[in-house]
Amino acid sequence: MPTYESLVRFLRDWKGLSATQRTAFLVAVAQFVADLRAGQGFRRGLRVKKIQGFDDVWELSWAPDGRATFSYGAPVRDGVPHIIWRRIGSHDIFKNP
Repeated sequence: MPTYESLVRFLRDWKGLSATQRTAFLVAVAQFVADLRAGQGFRRGLRVKKIQGFDDVWELSWAPDGRATFSYGAPVRDGVPHIIWRRIGSHDIFKNP
């Protein structure tokens, strides 16, 4: 199971989501974690990709206009990815991912 942490601004963004949006994100995260465990890349539906102009920031799609950004942090446990959730919301988060 990957380890994770959330930046303060992610938590602030999270509070602004509806219950439906939160549920959709959690479903996507379950798929994201399963894909990390499998180690074969991410399924197409999550549309995980690097954000242009940022070397270490990635995006994940969890709804048609639902995005979350993350970075890979230093492993907390050997061989286990550590995810740093940065922002969550609509495309507007890309102004400051």
